[in-house]
Parts: sequence; C-alpha cells; structure tokens
Amino acid sequence: MAETLKKRSEVPEELKWDTSRIFSSEEECLQALHEAADLSLEIEKKYKGKLSSGEMINKCLEEYETFLKNVDYVSSYTSLNVSVDYTDSEAQRLDSIATNEYMEAYSRLSFIESEISDAPESVLKEALESATIAKNYLKDILRDKPHRQSAETEAAMVALSETFRAPYRMYEQTKLADMKFPDFEVDGLSYPLGYSLFEDNYEYEKDTKVRRAAFEAFSNKLRDYMYTTAAEYGTMVRTEKILSRLAKHESVFDYLLFGQKVRRDMYDRQIDLIMEKLAPHMRKYARLLKKANNLDKMTYADLKITLDPEYDPKVTIEESKKYILDGLSIMGEEYQEMLKEAYEKRWIDFAQNIGKSTGGFCSSPYRKGSFILLSWNERMSDVFTLAHELGHAGHFRACGDAQNYYDNNVSTYVVEAPSTINELLMAEYLKENSKDDKRFLRWVLASQISNTYYHNFVTHLLEAAYQREVYKLVDQGEAVPAEKLNEIFRGVLEKFWGDEVELVEGCELTWMRQPHYYMGLYSYCYSASLTIATQVMKRIRKEGAPAVEDWKKTLAAGSTVDPIEFAKMAGVDITTDAALLDTIDYIGGIIDEIEKLMD
Repeated sequence: MAETLKKRSEVPEELKWDTSRIFSSEEECLQALHEAADLSLEIEKKYKGKLSSGEMINKCLEEYETFLKNVDYVSSYTSLNVSVDYTDSEAQRLDSIATNEYMEAYSRLSFIESEISDAPESVLKEALESATIAKNYLKDILRDKPHRQSAETEAAMVALSETFRAPYRMYEQTKLADMKFPDFEVDGLSYPLGYSLFEDNYEYEKDTKVRRAAFEAFSNKLRDYMYTTAAEYGTMVRTEKILSRLAKHESVFDYLLFGQKVRRDMYDRQIDLIMEKLAPHMRKYARLLKKANNLDKMTYADLKITLDPEYDPKVTIEESKKYILDGLSIMGEEYQEMLKEAYEKRWIDFAQNIGKSTGGFCSSPYRKGSFILLSWNERMSDVFTLAHELGHAGHFRACGDAQNYYDNNVSTYVVEAPSTINELLMAEYLKENSKDDKRFLRWVLASQISNTYYHNFVTHLLEAAYQREVYKLVDQGEAVPAEKLNEIFRGVLEKFWGDEVELVEGCELTWMRQPHYYMGLYSYCYSASLTIATQVMKRIRKEGAPAVEDWKKTLAAGSTVDPIEFAKMAGVDITTDAALLDTIDYIGGIIDEIEKLMD
C-alpha cells in the first residue's frame, strides 16, 4: 500500500539534492541577483546606442555573457527550490523577487539584439569574423531579423515574458499546491492518494481493483479543476498565437518550430507515421498485457501495468549505483566519473514529499553540474528513469566543457536523444547479463516497451497528436474550452488504440496532467529524439568504439549544429522517414520477442 507523503522538512538530507552547489545561501543568491542587475545598468550605459562596429558588438556580448550566466544561476537556484515543494511560501517569495528583478534587467538589455539586428551588413560581417564567442548567437540574430519588432516593442515583450509564462506557473500551482486528493476505499480498506502517489505507484499497481479505483478517484479530482486548467492552457495557446502574429509567422506551428530549427514536415512526419505504423504493434502489446495479467478487459487504467505482475525487481538507491555505472560503462572513463559525482555530490533529489513536482527532469546550470528530480520507489524502472536524467546531465556536462555559454543551448528536437539512449544502453547491458534468466530477460524487454518506448513513442506522442489539433483550432481563431479539449484527447486515443483498449471515463482528462504543453512543441520531440537514440544505439552495438566517439563529439557540439547536423554527426539521417520506420520496426521486434518468451 502506498504511504502518505511526508513534508519536505521530514525528508532526510541525503535524499535531497544540494543547491548549495549554486549558492550557499539565500543571501548569496540575492547578492548575485543584485550584481546581475548592476551589470545590466553598466552594459546599458556603455553600449546602448553604440553598437556601431564589430569590435563594440563583441565587447558587449562578452560582458552580456557574464550577465546571462549570473541570471542562469539565480533563476536555477530559486526555481529548483520551488520545484521540490510548491507549498513552501518562502521559496515562492524568493523566486518571485528574483524573477521580477532579473526580468527587468533582461528588458533593459533587449537593446542588444535590436541594435545588432539593425546594424549594417558590413558591421555584422565584421562582428562575425572577429567574434571569439557568440558567433552562432550572432547568426541566430540574423536569422531572426525578418521576425523582429521595433526596439521598444521587443523591450516590452521581454518585460512581459514572465507574464507570458504565468499560465504554466498557475498550472503547476493548481496541480501541486491546490489539488488535495481524498483517500479512496477498496473492499473496506482506505488508500491515500496524491498526484505523485498515483503516477508513481497506483498506475503500476498489480491489484486491478485498487488500480482502477485509484484511476477513478484521481480522475474525479482532476475533473474538479477541469475548467481552471482549461483556462490556464487556453491562455497559454492564445498567447502563443498572438506572439506568432507579432513575429510575422504564418502560423503558431511556424513560430514554435522556428526556434527548434525544424521543418514542419519533420514535425508532421513524426506524429503521422507513429499514429499509423506503431499503433498495430502497441495494440498487440496491450493484448499481451491483458493475457499476462488475466484481465477481464484491457482498460485505459491498465496500460501502465507490468507484463509480469508477480515479478517486480526491487532496487535500493545504493544498488542503483552499480547498475548505472556498469550499464553505462561503454561511454568511457570520463562519463563514469560524472556518474559517480552525481551520487557523491547529491545531484539527485530522490525524495517523495508533499508539494514536489511530479515526473522527472534534469536542470543543468552552466558548468555547475546537474540537478535531477525524481521520486524513488525502489523499482528497477527507477533505474531507467535515473539513467535517462543522467543522460541529460552528461550531455550538458559535455556541452558546458566544450562550448561558451551562448553555444550551450540545444534544440528540443534532439535534447532527449542523450537521455533516451542511456535507457537503451542500460537495457542492452541487462539483456547481455540475463541470457540464462528468461524471466528477467522478458522483464527487461517489457521494460523497454513499457518505460522507454511507451513513455516516449506513445504517451508523449499521443499528447503531441492532441496538441497539434489544439493549435490547428487556435490558428483558425477558434476557442478551446474544456469540453473541446476532452473531445480532442479522447479522439486521439480512439484512433491509436482502436477497439483493443476500453477508454474508461477519465481518460479524456489526461491532457490536464502534462506540463510540456506549456513549453511549446515539446511532446513530439521525445519520439524524434528517441528515433535518433535508437539508431545510434544500434550503431554502437554494431561498430563499438568509433560509434561511441562520434556520439561523444555530437554531445559536445551544443548549439553549433542544427538537428539535422546533430543527427548526421552521430551517423543518422533524419531528412527521410527511414530512421523512424526502422525504429518502429525495432519496437515491433521487441514485442514479437516478448510474445515468444511468453509462449
């Protein structure tokens, strides 16, 4: 039975991440914040109206980099402390103070991009030729030039950027602070319920009555907040439509894909091919789940259960270290040192507590190591989650070591490739070491489907298909009330699962659970990245060291390459549908292998 969540103050320190790696105290954070604000005033005084030569532009950008790094540290420190406890009013207060001050400073310095964009071509050419840092940043400003507003409008938009992000903050507050889930009963027994308890425990619960009752109780509470959440999401998508129009893009899609440096056909292909080609494989997997668990029917509330309900390998945090180090040893000694550091220097927040953000993420302030959030449940699946987030950590360690701050950003189209390949490498390691244990081998194969591919190629892809339909309506100027969002999501589920899965009441509310909708076109990027990761993993298995070295160079490239070039460096062509179709076939092959092991 799931335990009632603790308060953050009741959680042992060793289960929490250590944000003192950024700042040792709130006072030190505020000092850095004020220094960043003062620096913004100095930069404004020295350079505003004076970026008329390549030399002045580059001097300005060197000082601006210092400002950006300081703000990166401040915003990371305050937001990370909020993410582990949305009920902590003091953390919220500091985050609000910091955000207001650094956004004002950002607005003050918006003249930099405006003046560079307006500079004569000869000056820009001179700046590019002599730049020691920010060369790609300058190229991006030039690329964005047709979509820029006047300097005054750009300054106003920067000043309002925190307001533009308000729907996401309100969504998180609604979800993690306001929603209070009552206990639910099954056969006279009372069970505690919460957001993370449901998503981390009850969705995987082997007792069918408890699992389905939990889904019903969870959905009932979501429904209480349906109109509030729809208002938050509706505000977000309407804001994006306004911003796309201001930036002179023809559609919201063009606006959101522009920053990813991805063509619309690449985006549509990812959704359309998976909806069509992967669905038959996943329906087959649903049948196997139903058979293995002796279910009367396969419902939407049953899709996260394991193939072998009586076999759930338990792993402690300490035991996970050996799995992680051994499973990712193929990445080399330097990568191993990073993994050890993650454990030893408390990069990871393992805790389960009230108010903590659900799911998992990895935040990597420039050259400060990483901060990984997850909720440890002592399941082998947690090892895969941790390997995934450590993949992000390894990526941004490589980027940070190799690139200046400006070149440390990566397109979201590929950002999940370094994380998902770690899951695949872990699975290959476990398969290699379980050839004589058919039950464990079947469990590993099933985990690849239920965790790695289901999460990225099904859960997030279905969300992406839903999101595309929402943006189509927004582009046409239509409203997206709660009832319409429910209708769209249910329609996507019906198209993918057909008659194989009974879509019980509450399934249509799944759109309420995903924070990625407040991050632009992010959901589809999981399958796009995993397509690259699958192909690279297959290449590593076939070629060994040369493929690993190519992958390491790719990880270090940062934003010096676009998604197509990123994939090409790793030996993958994403300009056609071949890589995606091969990945779908690979998934189908795993499901076929599982079926044979069941027989």
